[in-house]
Amino acid sequence: MSLENPAALEFLLARRSRPAKTLVAPAPTRDQLMPLLTAAARSPDHGKLEPWRFIVLEKGAMPRLAALTEECGEALGKSPEDIAKGRGQFDQGQLAVAVIEVQRPSEKVPAIEQTYSAGAVCLALLNAALAAGWGANWLSGWAIHDRTFCAQALGLAENERVAGLIHIATEGAAPPERPRPDLGAITQWVSE
Repeated sequence: MSLENPAALEFLLARRSRPAKTLVAPAPTRDQLMPLLTAAARSPDHGKLEPWRFIVLEKGAMPRLAALTEECGEALGKSPEDIAKGRGQFDQGQLAVAVIEVQRPSEKVPAIEQTYSAGAVCLALLNAALAAGWGANWLSGWAIHDRTFCAQALGLAENERVAGLIHIATEGAAPPERPRPDLGAITQWVSE
């Protein structure tokens, strides 16, 4: 039988992402980041395919990624507002972990389950960072869905895509609580 862990449940019931734009230096060191990556890699993985990998984007990489976001946005005809928003996470970023979904050929494990596993890794990394006392936020945005950006910025192969960018650094300002789902409206009980 599993042991109860009230502290873990209490953390999950109160967890709150920190807006990426409020994260400030310092970010975790490589040694501080390794336990968080280890926790994320313990996510459910049907078939033990490891349909994900990590690319750690350190502060020194952020200006290149911001400039490439602007270049790709202009090539795609994005509005100046979309370009500014897209590059903002890199302009302001201290450290981000790109969780890369890697689709693996499998007769047993459908592609959608591999996608779900990559999403679970994103959430596990986010929660591990928050539990370790860091501020963290899971972002996406138009740039990480653009194949040109992904190939040039991250060297992704055709069977890879970004599941999410998990920004991790020091919390600069505590966010207000936000409304949560009405469980009565979204929960159905089946007894027979």
